[in-house]
Amino acid sequence: MLPFADYPIVALSPLAGYTDLPFRKVVKQYGADWTISEMINGNALAYENEKTLKMIQKNSNETPYSVQIAVNSPEVAKKAVEILNRYDFIDGIDLNVGCPVKKAIKSGYGGNLLKEPDNLAKIVETIAKTHNKTFFSVKMRIGFDEINGVERAKLIEDCGADILTVHGRTVKQLYKGETNYDEIAKIKEALTIPVIANGDIDSLKKYNWVMEYTKCDGAMIGRGAIGKPWIFKEIKNGKITNEEKKEVIIEHFKAMVEWYGEYGVVLFRKHLHTYSKGYMGATGFREKVNQITSFQEMLELLNNFF
Repeated sequence: MLPFADYPIVALSPLAGYTDLPFRKVVKQYGADWTISEMINGNALAYENEKTLKMIQKNSNETPYSVQIAVNSPEVAKKAVEILNRYDFIDGIDLNVGCPVKKAIKSGYGGNLLKEPDNLAKIVETIAKTHNKTFFSVKMRIGFDEINGVERAKLIEDCGADILTVHGRTVKQLYKGETNYDEIAKIKEALTIPVIANGDIDSLKKYNWVMEYTKCDGAMIGRGAIGKPWIFKEIKNGKITNEEKKEVIIEHFKAMVEWYGEYGVVLFRKHLHTYSKGYMGATGFREKVNQITSFQEMLELLNNFF
């Protein structure tokens, strides 16, 4: 059973170092239909690493919520899923078949699986058979170094995935070049399960164009939400005011400190570097931000600047 009654949907894409619980809490509050954890290493999960188990926690407003895993074998996939099966608060499992970073490719997970269709098929089948969640999704790219998106997408569907998200670049492209929406549209046409478009969706205008062009069942936004988590609300309700943006930023800051303790002040600096883009005096603001470790001092600065 799928968790969405109506399509199209707009979802938050996993993004290492950014889409943690505090960020997901905020985007959910401001319009995201579906949130997914940062990518979780299946081996670390199988060994029940303490830091990893903290990363899979969700905020109370995150429904539906999926945990994304990166695995390189059916055996690791089975162990990881069996751990996740114990946690009732998780609604879905998402398999990463697109991560392009060197470490992932060297270790045989993420985008590397696109080069190994037999291994990919066994992993998808294993997760489909093992999980006890509401749904199982896969996030893929359109190929490793050459485009074979339709072929890999049909394999994933045939092996038991309920939803497929497609990033319209090859693994070799990293984040360079343009997103190939033609290939996403072909995949949508070839499959019967819902297909979610991903790649360079950074505004309401772009979202509307992608939905019309690809006929997909929704969009997944990652980098387009960094520095503007209100994009989900804009997509659903049009523009939001600067006052509302300020509320989001402060809400996000408070959530970071609540989750990470006082260290959340330091961790929030990178978000403020993007939040402050386009504001007058942003350079001086960033210099101040980089020196502050106190919650109250940072909160006062945010109230005065934004």
